[in-house]
Amino acid sequence: MTTLSKMTTQSDSIVQKISECSGHASGIYTAVVFEDKVYSASADGFVARWNIRLGTQDKFAINIGKPVYSLMVSHTGDFLMVGTNAGDLYVFDLENRSEIKHFVQHKSAIFTLTENKQKNVFYSADADGNIAVWDSVAFELKLFLPLGCGKIRRLSVSTDGSFLAVGGQDGFVRVLDTEFYNEVSLFYAHQDGVSAVCFHPENIEILYSGGKDAILRMWEWKSGTLKKEIPAHNFVVYDILAFPASKHVVSASRDKSIKIWTEDLIFLERIDQRTGGHRHSVNSISKFSDDQFISASDDKRMITWQILKANN
Repeated sequence: MTTLSKMTTQSDSIVQKISECSGHASGIYTAVVFEDKVYSASADGFVARWNIRLGTQDKFAINIGKPVYSLMVSHTGDFLMVGTNAGDLYVFDLENRSEIKHFVQHKSAIFTLTENKQKNVFYSADADGNIAVWDSVAFELKLFLPLGCGKIRRLSVSTDGSFLAVGGQDGFVRVLDTEFYNEVSLFYAHQDGVSAVCFHPENIEILYSGGKDAILRMWEWKSGTLKKEIPAHNFVVYDILAFPASKHVVSASRDKSIKIWTEDLIFLERIDQRTGGHRHSVNSISKFSDDQFISASDDKRMITWQILKANN
């Protein structure tokens, strides 16, 4: 395990590297944050926990025995949901460190797990284009939605919990209401597939998407109107994160880079190996605080970044 506590940045940089953690034997597919703890999931089959401020791993670890593609911590911090490459969905009680549920509803890899705390549900989505809606109190299946859209890599829930955005391998973005799960919007967004979606945190009528075409787009999703598009990366966009406080958007890509944008998708900064970033694909980014985020990569590292100044 390696720790890097701080990094000197260029005077005009808006992002500073705070710390990094490494310890997995294989690439890290995702990392999720709760308070000062970060849970990481890896191709080595382990889920580990870290104190991200110190850059150290604690004694909590789970050996799932197969690659773990997705994680979610409940908003209460009591439960950890784990999705595997084979479609297994596990629920762990974090206080007792015990497995309380093991579901085999999905028959293919679960790429994303997303909570809707306003509705007391969470969602799992798989490589066959299915979404499962789970009761986050009783841990029971409420609804199974076979969308038939191919691999679903990312879901996004609007800030008020009313809508669920789905990015499909068929290139379409679907937006469902979260009362009856009817499709309220459908539009073609990316050639060869949608790999990332993210609602604007303050204006829920705006949605960001990224695709295998390496393009980042901003939409008025109710009408499917394209507001802006940027050739953002050299390869697939794996994740998008929006910060309401600083009004920044962050994108991560298989091209080994992270990019910082204004909320109107004006380019601000690139983070790559040359500037202290990752050496391989950046698989996910997760918000740590109003001005910090965690990136996870195939280079077996997680890095904490801080946005230094607001976007004027």
